[in-house]
Amino acid sequence: MNPVQPGSFLTLHYRLAGADGTDIVNTFAEAPATLSLGTGELAPAMEARLIGLLEGTRASFELAPGEAFGERNPELLQRVKRSLLDEMGDPDEQYGVGDVVQFPTPDGQGAYAGVVRELGDDWLLFDFNHPLAGQPVVFEVQLIGVL
Repeated sequence: MNPVQPGSFLTLHYRLAGADGTDIVNTFAEAPATLSLGTGELAPAMEARLIGLLEGTRASFELAPGEAFGERNPELLQRVKRSLLDEMGDPDEQYGVGDVVQFPTPDGQGAYAGVVRELGDDWLLFDFNHPLAGQPVVFEVQLIGVL
């Protein structure tokens, strides 16, 4: 049996759950996932838990608050003027608290998301932290194949 090493190509089932046990991602009832370690498909803390596990292993790990997706960063709460949102997108768009809005990266090649936290008269407060930042998570895995 092959152990997981940095750079391994994996076929696996995995489940990521929040502190309350609610599934965030769960592939156990679907086709297994395939990924390559070290490419950013999993958080580094989750990848570290896989290193050394043998093909066929099923394990569950509890990751401390902030370990999987970092701590919450108050600097990632930012007000954005409504006029800028109108300029970048649909000026008739209606926003509500909890909405997820995609923003283009400065180079225009990608996107990142922000969650609307507050609505002002001419601004919206966005949270650009990962939704699970600062929270504990459970990472369960079943290694099907290791190359």
